[in-house]
Amino acid sequence: MELSSLLENLKKKESFVKNVTYWKVIPAKEGEYFPFPEQIDGKLIRALVEKGIKNLYSHQRKAIDEVLKGNNAVVVTPTASGKTLCYNIPVINEILKNNDSRALYLFPTKALSQDQVSELLELIEGVGENIKTFTYDGDTPQDARVLIRRDGHIVVTNPDMLHTGILPHHTKWIKLFSNLKYVVIDELHTYRGVFGSHTANVIRRLKRICKFYGSNPIFILCSATISNPGDLAEKLIEEKVTVIDKSGAPTGEKNIIFYNPPVVNRQLGIRKSSIIEAKNLALEFLKKDVKTIVFAKSRLAVELILTYIREGLKENPIFKSSVKGYRGGYLPKERREIEKGLREGDIKGVVSTNALELGIDIGSLDSSIINGYPGTIASTWQQMGRAGRKTSLSCSILIASSNPLDQYIINHPDYFFEAPPEAGLINPDNIYILVSHIKCAAFELPFEEGENFGSVYVEEYLKFLEDEGILRHVDKRWYWMSEAFPAEEVSLRSASMENFVVIDTTNYTPRVIGEVDRASAPMLIHEEAIYIHDGQQYQVEKLDYEEKKAFVKKVDVDYYTDASVSTNIKVLDILKQDFINSVSKKYFGEVLVTTMATMFKKIKLFTHENVGAGPIKLPPEEMHTTAFFFTFEHKKLEPEKLQQGLLGLCNVLVNIAPLYLMCDPKDIRGVVEIKSAFTKQPTIYIFDNYPGGVGFAEKLYEIDRVLLKAAMQAILECTCDDGCPSCVGPVEDVGYYAKQSALEIVQGVLTD
Repeated sequence: MELSSLLENLKKKESFVKNVTYWKVIPAKEGEYFPFPEQIDGKLIRALVEKGIKNLYSHQRKAIDEVLKGNNAVVVTPTASGKTLCYNIPVINEILKNNDSRALYLFPTKALSQDQVSELLELIEGVGENIKTFTYDGDTPQDARVLIRRDGHIVVTNPDMLHTGILPHHTKWIKLFSNLKYVVIDELHTYRGVFGSHTANVIRRLKRICKFYGSNPIFILCSATISNPGDLAEKLIEEKVTVIDKSGAPTGEKNIIFYNPPVVNRQLGIRKSSIIEAKNLALEFLKKDVKTIVFAKSRLAVELILTYIREGLKENPIFKSSVKGYRGGYLPKERREIEKGLREGDIKGVVSTNALELGIDIGSLDSSIINGYPGTIASTWQQMGRAGRKTSLSCSILIASSNPLDQYIINHPDYFFEAPPEAGLINPDNIYILVSHIKCAAFELPFEEGENFGSVYVEEYLKFLEDEGILRHVDKRWYWMSEAFPAEEVSLRSASMENFVVIDTTNYTPRVIGEVDRASAPMLIHEEAIYIHDGQQYQVEKLDYEEKKAFVKKVDVDYYTDASVSTNIKVLDILKQDFINSVSKKYFGEVLVTTMATMFKKIKLFTHENVGAGPIKLPPEEMHTTAFFFTFEHKKLEPEKLQQGLLGLCNVLVNIAPLYLMCDPKDIRGVVEIKSAFTKQPTIYIFDNYPGGVGFAEKLYEIDRVLLKAAMQAILECTCDDGCPSCVGPVEDVGYYAKQSALEIVQGVLTD
């Protein structure tokens, strides 16, 4: 069945339409075209024409013009708008003019790097010149690496490989760094938070090495829509950039549907599971042969939806085998096979985390189903953009979960469609991140006296590292003295380099089936946990915490597991403080957070009933970070109501805050204290969920009243009686007084 017919049927289906809060049709748009610039080599133009590209979109022409003038540029246009040509054309043109010229392409993931190379090679083949283009990442064979270093005109890699595999070995890359003309940074919007802060320091190291070898590359950046592309780009590369943000690409008609699962218990505010609704809609689309991608926010949700879809297709083995899961933790070979299957059309449906949100070529999909608001407007548009990547009709359905952020978005579609997208925040000068990259930079080249690292004066850091025995100061230079290789100790993606491997011991020969990051390990692979991989259940028989290995065996049970965590907080230092009103104070400061997984629940498949529980016996984890916290008077509330109100308001704040921060909900966390040891008053803390903090808490400190008003609005607008997942949290978790008490607290804080 064609998608147009399926959409018409949905419009007539009362059980579906009554839960639709908004149905927006974005009409098809004609393209805006310009001729190729005169400076572009004729061979390149002929190759483009042979590929069917006879003109440039307006944004492509403007970007190429800026780059040819020698200016840095950032292109901010929707998915499938042809951003790739904005950098491929000037790069290839430059190499055709000067065979010694070099370019470095940075993509945030290995998958994206490999995907882009195939498209680039196809264009180069059409040009008919020997422009050597290579992917250089952890999968590159050793014997190929020498050739790439010596002959590669275009080196395609990711920030992690640049960080550990290229910059520390720059003496082997003299030809690249001596002749580096362009640096391409794609998917700029992903360089936010911890990853962006690390990458900004990697760029500082790259520019430092380029300067040493006498080059000064032009930067070409591309991004999905964010509110501050110029600001983020300039913070990332510490140079001026020209912003090109008006797309000239044609688009097909797109149907965007906001769907709120029906309420099954109004008093408790319980809605039908968004996972079940996503499964039902995906089955309806797939059974009508509409190619579909389903996005989910967690690895567990991906595996549950995949399991449910396959169960729904069990009577059709061919359809069942053509639906795959895709997430972090799958081994690289598995992911490449899934990407290939999507491109070639063998896979009809895929259930993914945001890992497929980026511009990997996955062919032409007709619909995207998003299970739960992804956390940012920009990310939502990216996921919606994975359907209808040509100019054909497409459909995207956002299915809300019960949490407050989802309910706010699903019931305020005007916010989503009219408000500007979120800003990307980075803090390259975070002391933890900065010092780690100063070490890496000192390993690569000695620091001269008076030398800055990017915009940072680093002498005090160098003296500290000298005192630690890591550097030695001789003849106005600081030299690396340690035997350690510093880049190996620094992960760009998280606080820790340490991943746990999951080993299947079901058969005689054990085999590694996946990986889990350290932060997630206590929740996902504690002993007795059910670990789901590609729809197959495994039970964790043993977790070797010291060796970072989880040993699992295949099982067939009718439940999955979900872990609970307890958190304690201690204030270490105050960096900012002020009054919100005459009695309530707000603070921004450094805190120590102690976290421990305490117990797990067994949740029945399909019905999601709680069918058991057990303890988790693992050591606590400590983290030094930054927090925004505030106090208030509590004379009217008795202790029980006060505790429930604090917890309820904290839940709302943590779920609403990602509207104002371009971060995932997991990037911030909240803790309440009925009487804080530091403030001596009831206190709510919201902290950065990364060591050292990356600026989220400080931003919340600055917009405290905006955040509190949004939380109050979310509570007032919720129709439940005493609390539910859509506002302060379910009654059974927060208590019967949570909703009214939270409202009293926030109204009191906002009263001048």
